[in-house]
Amino acid sequence: MTAAGDWDLVRRVQEGDAGAFAELVRRYEQPVIHFCQRMVNSREDAEDLAQEAFVRVYRNIGKLEPQAKFSTLLFGIARNLALNHLRDTGRRGRGKTDALDDHVLAAEPRTGPVFQAEQSEMLALIERALNRLSPDHREVLLLRELQGMDYDGIAEVIGCRKGTVKSRIARAREQLRLELVALGGLMP
Repeated sequence: MTAAGDWDLVRRVQEGDAGAFAELVRRYEQPVIHFCQRMVNSREDAEDLAQEAFVRVYRNIGKLEPQAKFSTLLFGIARNLALNHLRDTGRRGRGKTDALDDHVLAAEPRTGPVFQAEQSEMLALIERALNRLSPDHREVLLLRELQGMDYDGIAEVIGCRKGTVKSRIARAREQLRLELVALGGLMP
């Protein structure tokens, strides 16, 4: 759905249409949970953080105006909640995570048990490498690669300039490559 469609739903919520808010939750609940899960490394905590993000949006719905994409606003709230969670728990995002979702390699054809085994092994390796990245590097990679956000959207979510986002993504990709090499998943 387009940003205009999302903001139309926000306007409808502001006019008292509870079903419009339910539609926003339906559209964004899983992407927000996935983002938070990759940040805090816990499905349960991610679900709580996503719920809190939607609660905050709902509490402030009357103040919202379409100045940017709705998804940018929502992911910005989720990001702040996730970073606060990491700070408060002292975990720094380096714990065990659930496996990456199937959509990471969805573009490749799935055939045979050998492919399935290789895919599972590669996903586990990528997951381990992601866990070794700093939260700053992990968040930009997740927003770019898993959520498909553009540089401008990421800049708005994390509160920095577009050039900073580009350089942070480049450093994050290089760090991920180095971690994959260290884990034996890539040749140096």
